[in-house]
Amino acid sequence: MVHPSRRSTGWLAVLLVLSGVMAALHVGKLPTVIPILSRELGMSLVQAGFLLSLIQVAGMALGAWAGSLADRLGPKRVLCAGLSLLAIGSLLSAWAQSVPGLMGARAVESAGFLFTVIAAPVLLRRWLTQPSALQKALGFWGAYMPIGIAIALLLTPWAYGAWGWRWTWVGLALMTLAVAVMVFLRVPTDTDHRSMGERRSMAAALAMTLTSSGPWLVALAFLMYSGQWMAVIGFLPTIYLESGWSPAWIGPLTAMAAGVNLIGNIMAGRLLAYGTSPGLLMGLGYLSMMAGAWGVLAAGWPPVMQYGAVLMFSALGGMIPATLFSMALALAPSRETVTTTVGWVQQLSSTGQFMTPPLVAWIAAGFGGWQHTVWMNMVLGGCGVFLAWRLQSRWRMFKRPAHG
Repeated sequence: MVHPSRRSTGWLAVLLVLSGVMAALHVGKLPTVIPILSRELGMSLVQAGFLLSLIQVAGMALGAWAGSLADRLGPKRVLCAGLSLLAIGSLLSAWAQSVPGLMGARAVESAGFLFTVIAAPVLLRRWLTQPSALQKALGFWGAYMPIGIAIALLLTPWAYGAWGWRWTWVGLALMTLAVAVMVFLRVPTDTDHRSMGERRSMAAALAMTLTSSGPWLVALAFLMYSGQWMAVIGFLPTIYLESGWSPAWIGPLTAMAAGVNLIGNIMAGRLLAYGTSPGLLMGLGYLSMMAGAWGVLAAGWPPVMQYGAVLMFSALGGMIPATLFSMALALAPSRETVTTTVGWVQQLSSTGQFMTPPLVAWIAAGFGGWQHTVWMNMVLGGCGVFLAWRLQSRWRMFKRPAHG
């Protein structure tokens, strides 16, 4: 097959990033509908918390396995399957008549989310052959989650009021299915023509990935980032409401706090393309998150300064995911294990997003306030700085042969 032209690869990158944003919309559609579901379906607060976390269960349990599966089946097929599962899960959710039915449908969405976010960055690597173009595209890809969540937080309250939550979720399902069709039609067919028997077995790909230090370092670094970002942004409305902020402002301000994460992602992608040290970008990102979390949770600053701190936390912290996606693609132990490596990174990222928010809530409730939770951010950020240093050493080893 003829390789796509430069113009075609540009549109291809947009489509792949759009796939991630669509997946994130299904994450962000839930927070603003919880009060409605509580009234209509009798959902308890504990059930609501589990429903929020359920989207990460597939990634937490099966990330590396799903990546290995994608290595064998091809990332385009897996991406189409992921988007289709998201659409099916959203349709099932829209017609659920009970909380267990809703959770079962959410589990389908969880599998779709996992397949989507594993396959898309691998396709970016496959079709963007120029390193600078790939780094810039990965900068946008690293922001798929905050972009989707910010859009959902801004638009779903209006959509639920205008059409109701069920029809809104039907609309999201149809939009996701439309993106799946575009991927099927526009993304070039997977070019690995080896037979299943010729490809590395799933067990061998998993073993090679999990016995290599590079994938572990990248995945652990992502855990240190994703857990605290999700905890701070996720609980921001609660923190501000308890601090006496106007409820009318909390939604838009939280959406903006999530959305500015795009700034760091794009900036990191461009700086990496110009040769900036990835360890420097990650170290600055983790330190900024530590300082921002302290300003939000423990400093006792006035509201305007608190909000400036959370913007710094999210925006400069955004340099971390873009950098780590680039390193995950580069430090995979072999070409055949790239998707398995991305899956392992997603697995630990999902683990952080699943476990950190409940732990933070437990600290806040058990020790008498959100200010005590800042120590969690300090620990995660400090570990992140250490991992950034270790990853920078590995990056030098990876780059050295290219200059030798």
